[in-house]
Amino acid sequence: MMSQLQKLFQRIDKSKIFQSFVIAVIVVSALTVGAHTYSLHPTVEFILNWMDVGITAFFLIELIIRFIASKGIKDFFSKGWNIFDTIIVLGSLYPAAGSTMLLARLLRIFRVLRLVSMIPELRLLVNSLLKAIPQMGYIALLMFVIFYIYAAMGSMMFADINPVLWQDVSISMLTLFRIATFEDWTDIMYETMTVYELSWIYYLTFIFLTAFVFLNMMVGAILEVMSEEHRNARELKADNNSLPATQGQVVELQAQIAELKTLLSKTSDITNSNK
Repeated sequence: MMSQLQKLFQRIDKSKIFQSFVIAVIVVSALTVGAHTYSLHPTVEFILNWMDVGITAFFLIELIIRFIASKGIKDFFSKGWNIFDTIIVLGSLYPAAGSTMLLARLLRIFRVLRLVSMIPELRLLVNSLLKAIPQMGYIALLMFVIFYIYAAMGSMMFADINPVLWQDVSISMLTLFRIATFEDWTDIMYETMTVYELSWIYYLTFIFLTAFVFLNMMVGAILEVMSEEHRNARELKADNNSLPATQGQVVELQAQIAELKTLLSKTSDITNSNK
């Protein structure tokens, strides 16, 4: 009985219609969360609250279906996306007092993130980003070193010109971040150039390193991981006919061949006896 129920839930979980319906519910959930931020008529607010309760119940049922369809607790929680969905769904259930409480609303906002776990393309992007983090971490560390060196230099040279921007290392690093984002950086440069005419070298070299070199290194690291993830995804979607047969499939094929041989032998005997 349990095996039949598990197979039924597996068919439901893998059904494209069911997955499309789940995505539609997630979109509706996102719209209801956004609607709560407006001043609405009490009747509309009442309907949205009941819709929110229904959506929460549906997500819980959908999670139970996926859990039963899996091969057990260990198999279910061995997949990171299942853990992610479980945290989101259970988080939206707390507190039990309902959607009128601020904490409940804040937790239920994160249900929109379930789109990531439901759409394979989004999962691919997130997986690529997560796998690229170690490489990006070293690039970020090198960027911090460059920021720190330039911040110390800027504080030493320009603190007397504008203490608001260059008073100490920490404030100087904040100023450099502003420069790296190209937010009115020319005004800062022209201010220091009134005292140090060659200070433009300081700014241009910093922008070249941060905005061009390190940014491209970040993009390159992500693209490399994304290419690898796309290649792995294509291999997983490869036609099953191109894969080697399992031992069970070979045994089944041998049994079918033996049965065909028996039928052919009987047919041949009948034909010979009629002659």
